[in-house]
Amino acid sequence: MRHSPTSIFTHRLLTALPVMLALIFSTAAALAQEVEAIKVEGNQRIEASTIETYLGLERGSDASAYDLDLAFKRLYDTGFFSDIRLTREGGTVIVNVTENPSINRVVFEGNDRISTEDLEKEITLRARSIYSRTRVQQDLKRLLDVYRRNGRYSAEITPKIIPLEQNRVDLVYEINEGPEATIRKITFIGNEAFSSSQLETVITSETTTWYKFLSDNDKYDPDRLLFDQEVLRRFYFENGFADFKVVSAIAELSPTRDAFYVTFTVEEGPVYRFGKIDTSTTLDEKKVGNLKEFITTRTGEIYNATEIEASIDAMVAALGDKGFAFVDIDPVSNRDIKEKTIDLTYKISEGPRVYVDRITIFGNVRTLDEVIRREFQLSEGDAYSTSKLKRSEERLNRLGYFEKVVVQNTPGDAPDKTNIDVEVQEKSTGEVTFGAGFSTADGALLDAGIKERNFLGRGQEVTLRGLLAQERSQIQLGFTEPYFLDRDLAAGFDLYYTTQNLQDQASFNRDAAGVILRAGFALSEDWRYQARYSLESSDITNVREDASVFVKEQAGKNLTSAIGQSFFYDKRDNPRNPTSGAYARINQDLAGLGGDDRFIRNELLSSYYYPFAKKWIGGATFSGGNITGLGEDVPISQRYFIGGQQFHGFQTAGIGPRDLSTDDALGANNYYIATGEVKFPVGLPDDLGVSGVTFLDVGSAWGIDNSGSTIADSASLRAAAGFGVAWASPFGPIRIDFSNAFLKEDYDRTETVRFGFGTRF
Repeated sequence: MRHSPTSIFTHRLLTALPVMLALIFSTAAALAQEVEAIKVEGNQRIEASTIETYLGLERGSDASAYDLDLAFKRLYDTGFFSDIRLTREGGTVIVNVTENPSINRVVFEGNDRISTEDLEKEITLRARSIYSRTRVQQDLKRLLDVYRRNGRYSAEITPKIIPLEQNRVDLVYEINEGPEATIRKITFIGNEAFSSSQLETVITSETTTWYKFLSDNDKYDPDRLLFDQEVLRRFYFENGFADFKVVSAIAELSPTRDAFYVTFTVEEGPVYRFGKIDTSTTLDEKKVGNLKEFITTRTGEIYNATEIEASIDAMVAALGDKGFAFVDIDPVSNRDIKEKTIDLTYKISEGPRVYVDRITIFGNVRTLDEVIRREFQLSEGDAYSTSKLKRSEERLNRLGYFEKVVVQNTPGDAPDKTNIDVEVQEKSTGEVTFGAGFSTADGALLDAGIKERNFLGRGQEVTLRGLLAQERSQIQLGFTEPYFLDRDLAAGFDLYYTTQNLQDQASFNRDAAGVILRAGFALSEDWRYQARYSLESSDITNVREDASVFVKEQAGKNLTSAIGQSFFYDKRDNPRNPTSGAYARINQDLAGLGGDDRFIRNELLSSYYYPFAKKWIGGATFSGGNITGLGEDVPISQRYFIGGQQFHGFQTAGIGPRDLSTDDALGANNYYIATGEVKFPVGLPDDLGVSGVTFLDVGSAWGIDNSGSTIADSASLRAAAGFGVAWASPFGPIRIDFSNAFLKEDYDRTETVRFGFGTRF
């Protein structure tokens, strides 16, 4: 019988396999020897028993060459040794080690831009730790990353070792920080509808120039570059380019590593307009009502993705108010490429019922959890509401305690539950201000203050401010607890002392000291109410001999005890620098609960802002007031002295009743002022913070209890118009106005130029 070659080979292999295995096991057995003893040599600080533990070899057990190799690796991985030799003499394993030195101290040399404290936070090797070349390289990489994050890509760091006695070393990082790598040029490729200069104003990254020393937007930041891509998309989507996309955004470092060249490549696509706009709903239409009134997208208008989002938010809020807490609104678009139109249907359906399971807050170091939670309009167990969650996020942002607020949903323990994660990044809420300046009203001035808006992390506000000027001085202490007695009740007090020089206007000085106790609460999302009690002691002093007789009779001290209330309405987008929205305040005060004065005072202040073009902000303000004595004359210290900053074109106390025999202003019992203003760009870079202003003021001040042939008093209309320049300088707001009072009385005091400068740094 004949066998194939394959079968013959297989037969022989099977026959030889037992012999081969026996040979392998016998060889291994021969190589593996019993460990009778372990001898450690060369160690100085580390105990021999500790080294034996790291080896992992046990006396009395067998150890092969493979086992010794594993022991060597375990010992080397500790990082304690610069050299290790592992040999065997019979049953004795000899371990000869050279220990890494210990670090006496870590020193940074040449670091001017980044503090030693910040660099020390990044390293793992510190004093009294064991030196390791691997760990030095790891620390070196982290240090270079710190410099790159600060825009210094050409930084060079050289680690050096200085040997000391007793196997110790000093670890020195010699640093050459190099220049900052700023953005030297930004290029756009593929843009036709908008110029490169226009697009540069849209993104946050900026090219470096000499006047941007207070901004870091000219430093390259990968995260900022990603954000800029999203900003570009939103900008184009707001202007009808529904097919727009950013093909690439590349930052190239110059050969000298001191500058970046950023290039955005875009595809704009055509401009679309809205076609047919419609709604479709599965909800009860009788309960839903007409939702089209909340839709801001209009047929024929240029496509705007932001308007779509605004329409959805408005409908979600309206449906929430009508009891539909769970709704889904899907904007379904139908694009007509030929006609360049986009039909839009808002499909409204009932969403799944979801409830809030847990609200988790993290990132707050100083601010207490309860300060954050009390701004939330949702609690654990509540029905989830997108609009309430959005309003809660807005309320947290308006606190001014946080650099960043991120509110996200995560799945709960059940399909009908959701968790809310609130991540905050705190910012400094304390302000120490010092100032020096000049204003037309107060002359040269010095200003200093301390303000903490989140005292002890409890959301309390403490303010101490002092002002020393040629014409006016003031010191004020204020405290506010926003949630008094754990309720939405803002309670606080103000203490103040003021001296005022009115010699040029009315021939007297006025000193006043007082205290105000106040408490307020929210009536709705936009309305607040405040009640207060004030006690003020005022003193009319230094009345000139040639002063008006009506001023002389007011000389002396006066005590005013009054209760008051205010209603506040605020829908401004930014209380400090509004560009849209409205604000109103109604004040009422009644004096006569003790004290010397008896009067009632009513006052209204309101404003409205509207951005009618990009960077063109229109503003309209109105203020008016009346004070009426109750059985007695209104004291001069409580009357209205109108002009100056209140009314362009007129000096402080420039309008209102006046004694013609002495030219002293006597103050008015009534006034009103209406101002229209337009703020516009002047063509300079936005970073400079310079803008132009045009204005028109109309109003009047009149009424006084005294009478006499020498008193001039008229309710006639006054008006002034002009223009100005405002600069939000690094040292504080500066403004200069040029105005002309074209409607006035002969006895009014006018001014053409008003200059104001106050520093804060």
